Amino acid sequence: MKICTKSALIAVTLLFSTSLGFAAESPAPALDVKGTAKSVGNSVKSDAKADAATVKQDAKGKAADLKAAAKAKIVDINTATAAELKAIPGIGDAFSEKIIAGRPYANKTQLKSRKILPATVYEQVKDQIIAKAVKK
Repeated sequence: MKICTKSALIAVTLLFSTSLGFAAESPAPALDVKGTAKSVGNSVKSDAKADAATVKQDAKGKAADLKAAAKAKIVDINTATAAELKAIPGIGDAFSEKIIAGRPYANKTQLKSRKILPATVYEQVKDQIIAKAVKK
């Protein structure tokens, strides 16, 4: 009795995948024209590409969230309380009092030009502050 190797391989694969539960965990090997198993590298490559695309989208989403959070934390130096100013890293009690005493500001660079903040501190906080026009 002669059994075809392709049929035997398929039968063994089906037997193991159904009785041992391997079908859910890993795909059955693909067969080439001669009936021998070949790699399923294309499937792995497409899965890796899909995973990379998902990671990239997640990173873009997180970057957008960080930008939104940064905009939410921008403090108006013309209206901020002392506590809001002190919450900015680099601004303590003395600098917050000086900022409040020097109001109103036409723009945030006046903190440096009026010598309210030293240049090093201003460079540290300039992205976290704004000077909105004061309504009369």
